[in-house]
Amino acid sequence: MITLAQRLKKQQEESSNGHNRISIRDRLLVKESQELAQLLPPNCTVEYENENDLSNFTLIIKPTEGYWENGIFKFSIYVTDEYNMVPPKVKCLTKLWHPNISETGEICLSLLRQHSMDGLGWSPTRRLKDVVWGLHALFTDLLNFEDPLNIEAADMYKHSKLEFQIKVEEYVKLFAKN
Repeated sequence: MITLAQRLKKQQEESSNGHNRISIRDRLLVKESQELAQLLPPNCTVEYENENDLSNFTLIIKPTEGYWENGIFKFSIYVTDEYNMVPPKVKCLTKLWHPNISETGEICLSLLRQHSMDGLGWSPTRRLKDVVWGLHALFTDLLNFEDPLNIEAADMYKHSKLEFQIKVEEYVKLFAKN
């Protein structure tokens, strides 16, 4: 991260001389990645593939309670050049049984949509920490069985919570361990 900060400082000096301009995204990423490091939920970690590229990282969530307890769930987060006008692109890399996450990794979370019906979608005032906390909450209190992405999982939960729990535990054992 220090290397990126130094690079941004150099770019800023060059831009004041009329050369290049630092993108809004890059400025925000430096600030927000530092903020994120301080405000992560205790059972979450962030890994950067390249410390000089803050726009592409992996969020790892290890729920300590609930249906997905003891699982390890990885999310790929990519912050596009249009950030903060558009939300980051997020995909779940861990196969799981969840009403709001498809088995192929798509995620149903209002704040990840630029336009949402409930008015809780993305806005330029949102930050990466909001995305992380939103994803974290999908394993605790933001479960939505009324407007699911994985309809089969939601129906299973409505008809048999025990069958749902068994299926979740099966997926955790198969896909969400080290």
